[in-house]
Amino acid sequence: MMVTFNPLSEVGAIKHKLASLGEVFQIAFVPADFDAALRFWTETIGAGPFFLMEHIQAEDCKYKGKPTSFDFSAAIGYWGDLQIELIQQHDSVPSIYTSWLEQGLQGLHHVCVAVKDMAETRRVCAESGATVMQEAKFRGGAAEVIYVDTHGGPGTMVEFWKPDESGPKFFASVRDAARGWDGSRPLRRPGE
Repeated sequence: MMVTFNPLSEVGAIKHKLASLGEVFQIAFVPADFDAALRFWTETIGAGPFFLMEHIQAEDCKYKGKPTSFDFSAAIGYWGDLQIELIQQHDSVPSIYTSWLEQGLQGLHHVCVAVKDMAETRRVCAESGATVMQEAKFRGGAAEVIYVDTHGGPGTMVEFWKPDESGPKFFASVRDAARGWDGSRPLRRPGE
């Protein structure tokens, strides 16, 4: 007997699953060679320009439930309306980024979903069996992120991001820069 998947019959079951929390707007990579990844995305794919946020200051950061602090940078660009993030950690402090590279993994590291209610997000993640691997706050707690392992293998980590006012404005400016981008200055600093 052949069993077929009918997505319409599954709609009711989704209301308490991770997909109920929002739509994926970003795919993120933690490449072993950051510069080569940037060249790939800008020269081969044509995404960009990318805006580099250097040495990001995370607050109340935890990895596997334990307080931590590590030095990392992220470059954000757009491929059409899809946001691409490239992450580079500058030290060897344990994190979801160093553990990824230590395993020799490449490719998609996580996807990101914007949420309005982090308490509800944590509840749904717990009900779904996802494990919070890393979390942090930014700008005095105005913005918050959690990274959950969905236990589906490499590339199935999901970042849930509760933004403050500045995050969506910055992303909109990066998307605007991507529209009609002529390939010049593929790596920029915020505000350029």
